Amino acid sequence: MKEQALFCDGTASYVSPPEPAENEMVTLRFRTAKDDVECVRLVTRVGGYEMEKSDTRGGFDYYTINWRLNEERFHYCFEIRSGEDVCFYNRCGVSKEVVEFYDFVIAPGFSTPDWAKGAVMYQIYTDRFCNGDKSNDVESNEYFYIGGYSRKVTDWNKYPDTMGVREFYGGDLKGVMQKLDYLQELGVEVLYFNPLFVSPSNHKYDIQDYDYIDPHYGVIVEDGGEVLPEGVTDNSQAGKYQKRTTDRRNLEASNQLFIELVQELHRRGMKIILDGVFNHCGSFNKWMDRERIYESQSDYAKGAYVSPDSPYRSYFRFYKEEPENWPYNSNYDGWWGHDTLPKLNYEDSVKLENYILYIGRKWVSPPYSVDGWRLDVAADLGRSNEYNHQFWKKFREAVKDANPDAIILAEHYGDPSDWLRGDEWDTVMNYDAFMEPVTWFLTGLEKHSDEAREELAGNADNFVGSISHHMSNMLTPSLQVAMNELSNHDHSRFLTRTNHMVGRVEKLGPKAAEAYVNPAVMREAVVIQMTWVGAPTVYYGDEAGVCGFTDPDNRRTYPWGNEDMEMLSFHKEMIRIHKEHKALRTGSLNMLSWEENVLTYGRFLEEEQIIVIINNRSELTEVTVPVWRAEVPEKCRMKRLIYSYSKGHTAEYEEYLVADGELVVNMGAHSALVLETIKEEK
Repeated sequence: MKEQALFCDGTASYVSPPEPAENEMVTLRFRTAKDDVECVRLVTRVGGYEMEKSDTRGGFDYYTINWRLNEERFHYCFEIRSGEDVCFYNRCGVSKEVVEFYDFVIAPGFSTPDWAKGAVMYQIYTDRFCNGDKSNDVESNEYFYIGGYSRKVTDWNKYPDTMGVREFYGGDLKGVMQKLDYLQELGVEVLYFNPLFVSPSNHKYDIQDYDYIDPHYGVIVEDGGEVLPEGVTDNSQAGKYQKRTTDRRNLEASNQLFIELVQELHRRGMKIILDGVFNHCGSFNKWMDRERIYESQSDYAKGAYVSPDSPYRSYFRFYKEEPENWPYNSNYDGWWGHDTLPKLNYEDSVKLENYILYIGRKWVSPPYSVDGWRLDVAADLGRSNEYNHQFWKKFREAVKDANPDAIILAEHYGDPSDWLRGDEWDTVMNYDAFMEPVTWFLTGLEKHSDEAREELAGNADNFVGSISHHMSNMLTPSLQVAMNELSNHDHSRFLTRTNHMVGRVEKLGPKAAEAYVNPAVMREAVVIQMTWVGAPTVYYGDEAGVCGFTDPDNRRTYPWGNEDMEMLSFHKEMIRIHKEHKALRTGSLNMLSWEENVLTYGRFLEEEQIIVIINNRSELTEVTVPVWRAEVPEKCRMKRLIYSYSKGHTAEYEEYLVADGELVVNMGAHSALVLETIKEEK
């Protein structure tokens, strides 16, 4: 039996329709080598069923069976027989026995938005992207937070402070609007923003008001009040901050500017995803008001920190509830013990639950009409797994009812399968099944740059085993929209990881993040990112060569006018290639061959075949690729789409010959090659 020919996955080529409804009939397909096996059987949890050889194409036979789904998740694998040889095929490939953990799974009724499948996303950390309106900049001493005053940064190129949560460079939504032509030229299809709602920090994961865009990012039409004098730390005296963030005219004007941004994005055919921080809020939040921002505002109700009679009292869990603990009761539950991040108390407050569900609906509905949510620390919400799952089921129902085409994308580390059963999240930020394996393989560094492991650097067996295992925890519709990042606001910049330095900015200094980096390895990573299953997501500035250790150093400003033009040009080419080939959006993925520091794989769909070769060695390497496994004809020509090498890249046309189903190429040091089959005239 030619085991290397066996193949199946959850794409439209092998499951039709690929996202079936409840009780719908589906056609399942399985591929073998031509005239190679005697029998293929569908193996389910209730028995085995023989499949019929339905067609032959090229060197392959295809077996099919029709299956009526019900309302339950359908688990299956395949049994293949040839004489005395018997094997099974599951999500991780060929096995000598049935391994139910790796069964293929269909969740009837579950689908993810088509616009998000393979979409090119771009993450914007707003304060560091572009300053389009200097009149809304946070002022120095505007308020006091976590042991220091807010600070206005006047040098756009300054490295972020080690404790940089309170420093602001002035990036805002008008700055984003001014750069939409740039983003569209880059090839971006979806903008994902770190939180935009009213908040005292530049990261804004400490929400002050879920109903409004922060005027420091939006519009300040009514200004006034004073900043805090040196030595004064009482934010009840922070008149300017109170005016800017609580005056309804500023809040409404900022929401209106956001509406205009969304409308312009949609006019350009682009989408937008907001960051939802629903596990906890911030100590400035109007429901808590620990900082007494709202206490003197007549049109706001008293916060739960200020008064035991607050309408928001049940939104938080207080450890000391006797009347004498008010006013200013600081004995409440904080996320991971942080009193600046009060944990929201869903189990004891239906009112809170309903309000957050309302927020989930509000921003995906007109007039805001955003296209989805990214959910911060989503598995932490609530105090039990049972409640957590109950809430996300309600959240999905609320959001999808308001906007059926909205995506629900969660931050999650580890196995997400309990939440990806079709009735909670659509997908995740793809740490385990993308960022981590790619980082270990290409750099040998952990994604924070906190640890180096020589045994994982270039370890192709570990890469294939790890990424296959973690991909098997996700349904195909979830994989196709998973956020595949190399860098983001929580981890070191990928380009910095290529210097193999272990540590953080407070110990090594910011310049060390730029020392000894290898752009060629970064380009290898970008090739994988743009040709892998999922939604390739560029962290702002990665395309321009920005470096940085883990936060806050990874939150440097975009280097307008000082971009690495080679890196930028390469990103544009790879994004163009990704968008031009349907196989790279929704096609099958098959690992073709691998050895130390070398990977080859194919993406294929119908008549289109793409081959990717990665050489992470520091010397010239001859690589033989069994391209036939990706349904490339046994004898044909392929054309180069792009080649990246140690000094740069080229997209010049060049042909390669395939003989006996194999391709032999010489790959330079730290190089990547992307090829496409040339369709011969018939």
